[in-house]
Formats: sequence, C-alpha cells, structure tokens
Amino acid sequence: MVLQPTQQVTSLSHPPHCSVPSARSSAVMDTSPAPPLLLRPSAPSIDPSAAKAVINKSGGAAASVYDLRREPNIPAPFVWPHAEACPTTAKELGVPVVDVGVLRNGDADALNRAVAQVAAACATHGFFQVSGHGVDEALARAALDSASVFFRLPLAEKQRARRIPGTVSGYTSAHADRFASKLPWKETLSFGFRARVDSAVAPVVADYFTSTLGEDFEPMGRVYQEYCEKMNELSLTIMELLELSLGVEKRGYYREFFDDSSSIMRCNYYPSCPEPERTLGTGPHCDPTALTILLQDDVGGLEVLVDGDWRPVRPVPGAMVINIGDTFMVIKLNRSSTY
Repeated sequence: MVLQPTQQVTSLSHPPHCSVPSARSSAVMDTSPAPPLLLRPSAPSIDPSAAKAVINKSGGAAASVYDLRREPNIPAPFVWPHAEACPTTAKELGVPVVDVGVLRNGDADALNRAVAQVAAACATHGFFQVSGHGVDEALARAALDSASVFFRLPLAEKQRARRIPGTVSGYTSAHADRFASKLPWKETLSFGFRARVDSAVAPVVADYFTSTLGEDFEPMGRVYQEYCEKMNELSLTIMELLELSLGVEKRGYYREFFDDSSSIMRCNYYPSCPEPERTLGTGPHCDPTALTILLQDDVGGLEVLVDGDWRPVRPVPGAMVINIGDTFMVIKLNRSSTY
C-alpha cells in the first residue's frame, strides 16, 4: 500500500503474498499445484478488446496488454540483462523487528531499545519491521485475499480499472503503458486515500471500487477503506519513533507534520514465472515517498542492495516492513538531523 508522502504496499506472490538503498523483487517460480484457472488452454498475450478500448479512449496507439498468468515463455520486453537479474545472495539482511506498541505501554526501557533499533537500521540500510502495530490479523489477511480475488479476474474485467496515462490510480500489467523494455513481471492495482476531508474520514476508497468496478465490489472497497485508515494511523506512529531516533525536541512534531497527508494504496501481484532467472518482479528502485509500509505474504521476494549485494528480507508473520523514503531523508536533512 502506498501513502503519499507515505507509501504502503500490499504485495502478492503466487499464490498471493501484496523500496534508502535500492530495493527490488525477484520473480517467483511456483512449485505448488496450479489452481484450476491456470490449467485452461493458453490464451494470447494481448487482449484485442482491451487494446481496442485504449485506442478508442486516448485516440493514440495502445500499449500491449499482457496476461502474465498465461504466458508459457517470457516475452522479449520482460527479459533483463543477466547482470541486473542475477540471483540474490543467500545471506539474509538483518532487519530488526521493532515493537511499536512500546510507544503506548509506558515501558521506558523498551522504548529506548526500540528507538535504538530504528536509529541503527536507518543509519545502515533504512529498513526495519514492526510488530505490536495494532492492525488486526483478520484485516491484514482480508487485504491480501481481496488482492488475490482481483488479480485472478479475467484480464478484460481487470482492464475496466486500467490506469489512464498521467494518473496514479488504476490497474496496470507490467507497466507496459509506460515502458517498452525491461518490464517487471507483475500486475498492480493502485488507488488514492486521504485521511480527512473537511475534518471527517471520507469513504474515498470504497467509492473508488464501486464507481470503477461496480456495486459487486463494494465489500472489497470496504476492506481497503478500513485497511488504509489503519495504515495511516500506523504511519503516524512510526513517525513518532523516527523523531525520537533523531532526537527531535518537540514530541509529536512528525505526527503533526504528516497528519494531513494524502496516500496511495498499491497492491502488487507477482504471478508464477516460467523463467524467473531471466526477469525481475520489480526492478531496482528507491521510493520517492516519505515512508513505505509493506505487507508481505509468506512467499517473500523483497531484496535490498547493501554493499553491492542483493540481500533478501525474510517475511515475519504478523510484522510489516518499513522503508525510509527519499522525501523523509530530505526533511531530515533540512532539520540538520543525522543518523
């Protein structure tokens, strides 16, 4: 899920699972039995009706629309140079699991330990995981399951929510509407969220699903509405830890600063790949936002570039991955604070 300026991502590998130094996601080879949908005869990579719809709407040439779940081989635009798609090192990145609940339980020693963990992580690679965040396990599971339901829809139905060029919200397959080579082996669904409109919580996420996909998707919209609200509160809690780790004198400064932030929720889906050694689920990148909150499933795939090596970040049940983004680094430097 993505918050602007805080980013929050739900990431799904196959089967479902919904980034500073650079981060990337490796492509996944599925070794489990395929679901019935994947046993159908292979369909063409490009959906003619979907492509035609793009032409009619924009008046220009349509980008290719790939159905990655049905590709028997990797199309040429998805092949990455060997040096960039090289396997990760076997050594996991040592990412601390920080209990953010200590901000509220009055345990001063535990709070000091949490602050020290965050400071150390931010001084090295910018990643840590959080537990004690108060996000109900059933809600997190519902967010992952809802993403799985959406991405397993027929391509033509997902295309109803296709992202319009120049906008952020919508569905896209492999970012083929923006790039022509080194495409990522993934599908994404993004939509905006704002914590408050005229001092009240607005159902913008629920409204997006019903207006874009229809009334049948109202339950899914409600799940993500609640999830976005919980992620927004968690992001403000993490900001409190960050300000303590930086020694900011005014307690609550960052919470107040980011209180009216807008956001983008992004669901990433990485289908099984026939040749995972030749491509990447997500290419190397830095997050331009202030903060990323990543909910992984148990498949994993997140890798972080540290000292020239790509290091995997192991999913921890019940925890969420936090990544400090470029926007927060700029804010930190402008306040003359250093890790």
